[in-house]
Amino acid sequence: MIHQKLPEHLTSTPAVPVKGVIFDMDGLLLDSETLAMDALVVAGRDLDYEMPESFCRRMIGVPADGCRRLVRETYGNDFPMERFFALQEEHLRQFVDNGRLQLKKGVIPLLDLLDSKKLPRAIATSSSRYRTDHHLKLVGLFERFDAIVTRDDVTNGKPDAEPYLKAAEKIGQDPSFCLALEDSHSGARAAHAAGIRVIVVPDLLDPIKEIQEKALTVVKDLTAVCDYIEHAAT
Repeated sequence: MIHQKLPEHLTSTPAVPVKGVIFDMDGLLLDSETLAMDALVVAGRDLDYEMPESFCRRMIGVPADGCRRLVRETYGNDFPMERFFALQEEHLRQFVDNGRLQLKKGVIPLLDLLDSKKLPRAIATSSSRYRTDHHLKLVGLFERFDAIVTRDDVTNGKPDAEPYLKAAEKIGQDPSFCLALEDSHSGARAAHAAGIRVIVVPDLLDPIKEIQEKALTVVKDLTAVCDYIEHAAT
């Protein structure tokens, strides 16, 4: 179930306070997953391959090596992999630079609340360092995070715990005192594997039963997360 507001059982002060917050980026902070899927479809057509949206959705929140594996399993070993992803990057950059990249609802109020509480925050993303920095600077968020962990900074990407463990380390907090915010299945699995409580804010993927069970709660947008921070922050 996706909640509009914070469920009643989460409106009291938790036994373990939140001392740091770790955000996913695409689909959570930035309304970018639709742009990325559009870029995949256009890149496929450039190479005379039809890629249905249902297939592209399977790559949401998945690191580059996992996306390459999915494409190879579906389209075969002769698929022009490197050219395809280079074209996708070019199209995505055009979409972004043409003003199509927007913030998700509730981002700025949540970051303002973290500022008022003096809570450190990090990003743990499956995007590249170049894409991450470019997108965050474009929407004015780059300076609002204490640490940024990209796919270029880890050996094992999501759903492995490494991105979240590294992000927690960079903001100087034990994972048990952190809160993760995710939209994707692989991201929620990564946070859970790291021992970090996670609130899921779905974007293009509806939360399956496994994700609902791993999550502290599932909410419609980041506005509800502000309510949790008000109760959970020290």
